[in-house]
Amino acid sequence: RRTMTTFVRRLAVASLLYLASSKDGGAAMADDGRGGTGPMSAGKLRSLGEVALSERRYEEAARYYQQAIDLEPDVAANHYKLFKVRNRQRKLGEALRDLTKALELDDANIEYRKQKARLLVSLGQCDMAVQDYVVLQRQAAQSGGSVPADWGEAQEEAQQCSREVDAAQKAYADGNWRAAVQYFTAALGHMEQASDLLFMKSQAEYNAGDYYGAISDTGKILKAHSNHIEAYQLRGEAYFRLGEHDTAVTHFREGLKLDPEHKGCKAGHKAIKALQKKEKRANDALKAGNHEEAIGHWDAAIRLDPTHTAFIKPTLLNIIKSYSALSMHKEAIDTANKHLEMGETLDGLFALGDVQTAAENFEDAVNTFRKAMEFEPNDRQQECQQRLKKAEIALKQSKEKNYYKIIGVPRTAPAKEVKKAYRDLALRWHPDKVKEEEKEEAEKKFQDISEAYEVLSDKEMREKYDRGESVFENQGG
Repeated sequence: RRTMTTFVRRLAVASLLYLASSKDGGAAMADDGRGGTGPMSAGKLRSLGEVALSERRYEEAARYYQQAIDLEPDVAANHYKLFKVRNRQRKLGEALRDLTKALELDDANIEYRKQKARLLVSLGQCDMAVQDYVVLQRQAAQSGGSVPADWGEAQEEAQQCSREVDAAQKAYADGNWRAAVQYFTAALGHMEQASDLLFMKSQAEYNAGDYYGAISDTGKILKAHSNHIEAYQLRGEAYFRLGEHDTAVTHFREGLKLDPEHKGCKAGHKAIKALQKKEKRANDALKAGNHEEAIGHWDAAIRLDPTHTAFIKPTLLNIIKSYSALSMHKEAIDTANKHLEMGETLDGLFALGDVQTAAENFEDAVNTFRKAMEFEPNDRQQECQQRLKKAEIALKQSKEKNYYKIIGVPRTAPAKEVKKAYRDLALRWHPDKVKEEEKEEAEKKFQDISEAYEVLSDKEMREKYDRGESVFENQGG
């Protein structure tokens, strides 16, 4: 029976809506009692609006109340009822407009003003909310009534919010970004929809180097306002600073869809494309084995924006590897130190230790890897221990007979490179190939070369040697 009642009610409302949408200028129509139709009264429209609102048919309720406003534009209750619908929908900007109009028509209405003060806080207009609470206090005093307890609490919240907004905006103007973020965070805790203040907070986060925070807050803005170009720009710039270039490009393009001539989005898009172009050239040169050319392109990319740390640090690691491949150990060490000056990381310490080992600066390498062992946080302890052990073995062997040095190859040389180096040296120092006065030196060198090759050409012996173990019987550890 209840279902049938609801059905009949909705059928009646639907019929009225049909009549309201007839070609009679959109005016609401109803049965006039003589078999004809006539305009619905504002009271009837308000009643229909109440029914729709109670059943959460908000757009329908809003249409009824708007029609009532069209009939009676000077009745405050019509605007107030429309405010209640918009408030339920959380369309707070529209709700404030309707409530403001209601107060213009009924300035003494305490309930209207109380709702407006709360709404102003939700929208971040806390200073204006404070003014409305002052008026409420005065109205209560004039009427001889006492001030409700919740008014005082709400007024204090509005005042606190206003102070925090003022402090945030002052810190923002002074360029004190971290303080601005702190105050904006506190102020926004009182609010529900304040995109302008949230955007200022996002800018402060970006300038303070909190790019993840800027991305999070601009995401909230874009969810509520999908046409906010400046939010797209700022979010793109934050992604750029994190080295997420493709995602940054996506945001700049979204902004340019809204305004193809937007300077900020155009500049951001152009900067990334220029950097990616040079980076691709470097990678292509690296694949072709042209390390010098790759280094040149990477250097050019870095010069485009010397402050772009998220790009520069991994790029320096690539440059270190290319310098090492060219046996330019000094340049590799200098680049590794430059990387660490931008902030210590395990990757940076590993890179420095590796190039120090390649340059046979074994004591420096041991010290670097020991430093890596002490680095916090460190989820690569085993890798640190392995590198440190290798460096310590290399240091020990450097003070004894160093087979790699005798053959003239790096410790990472593949078997093919070891074999070629041995053949060249064997031909050069074979005792039968030298002058008589060089025979004694040649015999000693040839013996060392042969011994080194015997060890390094045998996989098992080389592994033992690399671990610092004895490779011949009766050989000291």
